[in-house]
Amino acid sequence: MRTAAVERSDIDDHISTRNFAKLAQFIYDYSGIKMPPAKRTMLEGRLRRRLRATGHVSFDDYCGYLFEEDGLDQETVYLIDAVTTNKTDFFREAKHFDFLLSSALPALTAETSRLRIWSSACSTGAEPYTIAMVLEDFCEARPDVSYSVLATDLSTDVLETARRGIYHDDMISPVPGALRRKYVMTSTTAGSRQVRIAPRLRSRIGFGRMNLMDAKYPVGDPMHVIFCRNVLIYFDKQTQEKVLSRLTDCLLPGGYMFIGHSESIAGFDLPLKTVSNTVFQRI
Repeated sequence: MRTAAVERSDIDDHISTRNFAKLAQFIYDYSGIKMPPAKRTMLEGRLRRRLRATGHVSFDDYCGYLFEEDGLDQETVYLIDAVTTNKTDFFREAKHFDFLLSSALPALTAETSRLRIWSSACSTGAEPYTIAMVLEDFCEARPDVSYSVLATDLSTDVLETARRGIYHDDMISPVPGALRRKYVMTSTTAGSRQVRIAPRLRSRIGFGRMNLMDAKYPVGDPMHVIFCRNVLIYFDKQTQEKVLSRLTDCLLPGGYMFIGHSESIAGFDLPLKTVSNTVFQRI
C-alpha cells in the first residue's frame, strides 16, 4: 500500500466505466447500497480523499489496488465510510417518539421492567440519544423500570462521533427545552457552541459496528423495540425484505419496529402488524 500524500491536482478525476461497475457491485454486495450510474460523479467526489490518503494518483490505480492487489482487506472499512450517507437529526420524525412514549412504553412495561432498544442505523448518534432522552424521562416516574440502548452502524466514522456525544448547538435545536436542560451540557469555554450529551445518557448506550447485510445480527437477547429508519431507502426491494426479516427475528413477540416515514413493508411476508404510521408490532 502506498502512503505518500497526493495533491488533489495530481489525481485523475474520473472513474472508468469498468471500474465504476466493479466498485458499484462491491458496494452493493457488501452494504446493500445501490450505486446506479447517476451516482458516478458523487462516488468520484467521495473517493478522492481515499485516493489521497492511500497515495494513488488515479482511480484506475486505486481500483487496481482494491481488486488486484487485495487492498480490500485493509481498505473496505474506509471505502464504505466514504460512500455511506449519514443524514440525521434529534427527534427526527417526532411522531415516532410520541407513539413510543404514549403507547409502546406503557404496553411493554406492563409486561417487563427491563427494556432493550436497538437503533440499528444510528449514524452520528442523534437517534439513540433521542431514544435515551425519552426513556430516561419515562423511567423517572417508574424507578422499577430500567433500559439499555444498543446503537449500531456500518460507518466507523459516524460511530466515533456518536460515542463522543459532542455536537454543535444548532444540531440539538429540535430537542424540547425541558429535555435539553436535563440531558445536554453546554461548554464552559467562552464563545464555544459545542454541547455534549450528559454522562447518564451516554452510559445507557452501547455503540458497535454492524453490517445489516450480514446473515445474522449478534445483538444478544431479543429486543423490545427496534428502530431502522431511513436506511431501507438505499436498498432494493429484495434486500429490504431480507434485512427486515432478520431484524424481526431479533424482535420479541409484542415488540415494536419503527421504519422511516418514506419507507414501507408493503408486499413483504413478515410477522408484523401496523399499529401506527410506519410503526409495526411483531405478531
